[in-house]
Amino acid sequence: MQATTATASTPAVSVISTVRNEAAEIDRLVASLMAQTLPPAEVIVVDGGSTDGTWERLQAAKSRCPNLIPIRDESCQLSHSPGPIARGRNIAIAATSSAIVACVDAGCTYDRAWLENLTASIRKGEAEYAVGGSCIDPEHRTLWDIASAPFLGVKLRAEAKTKSCTARSMAFRKELWMRVGGFPEDLFFGEDTVFDLKMRAVVAPAFVERAKAFYQPSHTLLSALRRLAVYSMSDGVAGVRRARLWRNLARCVLEIFALLILPRTAIPLLCVLTLEVFFAFRLDWQDLRGAPLSAFPARMLFSLLVPWVVTWNHIVGMVTKTNPPNRQNLT
Repeated sequence: MQATTATASTPAVSVISTVRNEAAEIDRLVASLMAQTLPPAEVIVVDGGSTDGTWERLQAAKSRCPNLIPIRDESCQLSHSPGPIARGRNIAIAATSSAIVACVDAGCTYDRAWLENLTASIRKGEAEYAVGGSCIDPEHRTLWDIASAPFLGVKLRAEAKTKSCTARSMAFRKELWMRVGGFPEDLFFGEDTVFDLKMRAVVAPAFVERAKAFYQPSHTLLSALRRLAVYSMSDGVAGVRRARLWRNLARCVLEIFALLILPRTAIPLLCVLTLEVFFAFRLDWQDLRGAPLSAFPARMLFSLLVPWVVTWNHIVGMVTKTNPPNRQNLT
């Protein structure tokens, strides 16, 4: 397929990302963005003061990719900003020259038609905001990537429909980003969730098929639970997704009740287990076809742990108003 070039009927699109200590991932990200069928007018990557060679890799890539624009800004780290990820995105977006901006993340790669598909409705004037979602990279997935995927907002197949947002794959008009005040720089995690809520208060998003980021979390059970804990704590800090908190709290209460009454009757416990099977597989049971058999008990175990992890960490976030740092910002 020949690359599409920006013309009067095909507006230019800029792609942005913010990184810190992503040396193991940055080359794959850049390579996939440079191979797009709709070439980005520019790829602006803000580095928040990497110490692992990420900045040097960006500099080397720039010599091969003229439209790659690395920006080093050490204010985009936790020691200088309460929301370094959001700050990096805002700095990158402010530096763009295009009216349309698409966001990506390190740790992901993108299909050649990703940018063309994601921005099609915006370029045609049919939408101002589009979300593509993310899916587990089918070539590089672990057992716990599969088990945890729906609880972390990730799909198992590129073809799966999604209505969730993630800054791993979203696009919008720059003017709209300005209108809603950009990404919230007072939040460490969950900034894309709050940004999405602000955008949806103004416009209806276009949910784009075939525009997912291919994500490679490489989770173990513990790392997937930590990620869920961080997301839940961030929800508590931001004061969002309260319905999710109450739903998971109710599950905890029901489980305790079923165990307490078990000496008298097993019926409540059987009802709870039936309900938990529903929660474990309701979002993507069709996409589990072809998964290893071990993925089914792993999914069930992870689902049983979800309400406890979500409830505790959401409440901790509400009370402390403090987010834990991620691995990049500990370096």
